[in-house]
Amino acid sequence: MYHTTGFTTDQIRDLCVLVRTECQDLNMEPWPPVLGLYRAVVVALTYMRRNRVQAEIAEAHGVSQSTISRAVTGITPVLDRVLTEFVPTADDLSPTTQYIVDGTLLPCWSWRTHRCLYSGKHKTTGMSVQVACTLDGALAWISDPVTGNHHDSYAINDTEVLVTLNPGDWIGDKGYVGNGMITPYKKPKGGELAEWQKGIQQAGQQDPLGCGTGHREPEDMVNPAHRLPQTACDLHRNDLLRHRVALL
Repeated sequence: MYHTTGFTTDQIRDLCVLVRTECQDLNMEPWPPVLGLYRAVVVALTYMRRNRVQAEIAEAHGVSQSTISRAVTGITPVLDRVLTEFVPTADDLSPTTQYIVDGTLLPCWSWRTHRCLYSGKHKTTGMSVQVACTLDGALAWISDPVTGNHHDSYAINDTEVLVTLNPGDWIGDKGYVGNGMITPYKKPKGGELAEWQKGIQQAGQQDPLGCGTGHREPEDMVNPAHRLPQTACDLHRNDLLRHRVALL
């Protein structure tokens, strides 16, 4: 189930509880009775995660394409409402914390009249969001989406987070060069990097955070010794935050 929806079975059950609570005062349940709540949530997650053809999902669940359409249409806005509170905003960012940021494209349908959705980098259509985390990997911020034709530098400037926060505390890839952030050196057009720049680049690739992580065992990276153990509440919140990104 995880590879299809991005959620474990237990996490889908948790989502169903949130959806059921959100819809308890409605006169009519927003999911098709033939599917039921659990399968309707699975259908909606599957559709949003991979942008699969509805007829294909219908075949897998033994129902009609129109039933899948009703499930996606009914469940999607409910998921948006119940998960919104878990999405970190720019107001949650701290001026004393360092962040790592990168952009990601959320694929969507290709509308002929909306060419601004096309990303030349990814060769597909979608909406682009900026995602930031702390140096220990905790999700810190998800931006509002912009159309897929915009690059990361435009997208982060559109949010104006670098206006209110110190750009020198932000780490990004070469797509953010020119914004005052910590980025790799960009090879000049028709030229080469200086030897000292190459040395810094190589050291950064081996140990990007300067704390020896480039040579640690994989199991140590999952549970680093310096990190306090997470509570059950922290784990539940982080799971919902990660999956909110997949749903956007």
